[in-house]
Amino acid sequence: CPCRFLLSSTLFFDLRTRFCHMICVINSLYFSSEVLEAIENVIQGVFQSLAQKKAPVLTVANRSDWRNIEYKDSVGLQMIPGCTTKQIRSDCPQSARRFALMLKILSMIYKMVQSNTYATKRDIYYSDTVLFGSQSVVDQIINDISCMLKIPRRSLHVLATTKGFVAGNLSYTEEDGTKVNCTCSATAVTVPSNVQGIKNLTSHAKFILIVEKDATFQRLLDDDFFNKVSPCIMITGRGIPDLNTRLLVRKLWDSFQIPIFTLMDADPHGVEIMCVYKYGSVSMSFEAHHLTVPSVKWLGLLPSDLERLNICKDALIPFTKQDENKLASIQKRPYIACQPLWKKELEIMAASKLKAEIQVLTSLSSDYLSRVYLPNKLQFGGWL
Repeated sequence: CPCRFLLSSTLFFDLRTRFCHMICVINSLYFSSEVLEAIENVIQGVFQSLAQKKAPVLTVANRSDWRNIEYKDSVGLQMIPGCTTKQIRSDCPQSARRFALMLKILSMIYKMVQSNTYATKRDIYYSDTVLFGSQSVVDQIINDISCMLKIPRRSLHVLATTKGFVAGNLSYTEEDGTKVNCTCSATAVTVPSNVQGIKNLTSHAKFILIVEKDATFQRLLDDDFFNKVSPCIMITGRGIPDLNTRLLVRKLWDSFQIPIFTLMDADPHGVEIMCVYKYGSVSMSFEAHHLTVPSVKWLGLLPSDLERLNICKDALIPFTKQDENKLASIQKRPYIACQPLWKKELEIMAASKLKAEIQVLTSLSSDYLSRVYLPNKLQFGGWL
């Protein structure tokens, strides 16, 4: 009987949904207890030091030290197991304030995990701006705490403020049940603040295009690029990507396993941003397994494209001293040695000491980027 089959199918779907929800709740409780226990162990260490009449100390890894970083093809930049550490002492004038702020934020995280509530880094800063002094202080301390506890920041119930956008052939359901359809949207959708909570991701996209700048992203959106060439997903971190944008790129890669291309300015800053998506950053290397996408390809704007397309030198921008230093730093990184074609492009850039923004292509025609450059690159394999 069709009705009986429909009833049984509906019942099965309902039971499966309930079961998945139960598993999510159990996992949430497990990770919550793990976070609470980790914080309790830190506080217990503080109490033990006080009981022994010793000055309490918090030990954190040197996250910004390249000596603590190793390069691995499948992961990117990751922190080595036996990395060097630094001590945040309560009896030292230079670190006593930081020690107190770390305990303050640990207390806030503990309460949020207990009550299953969330806050952005900005919320934490504005809870006491006089105490914290600046947003960057809060950001650094939260990353130090995440690294110290060896727990991803999202599990600490601290959400990053999102600045990225996504558009194209993609739909998903947010954690609260809100359905988002990027395909039908005439404008871009803000990257969700809780990427780990999104589910039911659906897409017929053939590739993902990461765009460095918001202006270029909006231009491609206006040109309806993600529908004209072939179905695709476009993402921009609007410069250096925030954590949520990087998490979304990784989640899309895990979900669909389709090619990911980057469209960046032909300058050291653009290369740096591309490397963050592909290889990760030194400061977040302790979370590399969740953030990096080593399969990312460099589609453009390549330094060699400037000569190939006969871009007028008057449209190019001379290097600054900062550009020279940044490029020299990138050329010395371990992953560049594994990318001979990238290395050659960087050598072209270094030799010319000239850089170009993506907008330089408008000197050829107003729609050259979406009508000629990208379609040809995608069709004939013009990526590295």
